[in-house]
Amino acid sequence: MMDKKQSFLSFLMVMVLTFMLPMNALGAPGNDAPQEPAYAKWGRIAVQEVKAKYPEDKVVDYLHVGRKTDDQETIETFKLWLEGKTKEFGVVIDIHFDTDTEKITNIQFKETSR
Repeated sequence: MMDKKQSFLSFLMVMVLTFMLPMNALGAPGNDAPQEPAYAKWGRIAVQEVKAKYPEDKVVDYLHVGRKTDDQETIETFKLWLEGKTKEFGVVIDIHFDTDTEKITNIQFKETSR
């Protein structure tokens, strides 16, 4: 009878530890704050530039399309969706900058219906 009781207690401990350890690992507070994506700085600039170019319209959506990099230049591309008084439309914005210095060299806008 004692063997069944010990066996049950061992099984119970294994089950408790199996469920408690992963919860502890996931729920433990730490210094691991979520990091900002690499494109976040350029996304803020894209929103500022679009708001300056279209001051009457409201930015209602934002998408990071991607990044292209060569030896000297990087291009961050974003698509923003704007809501105007009479229409909704998209603006694709390319921010060109020096890869080493991050100095902006050009900003291009293209309106789109999708």
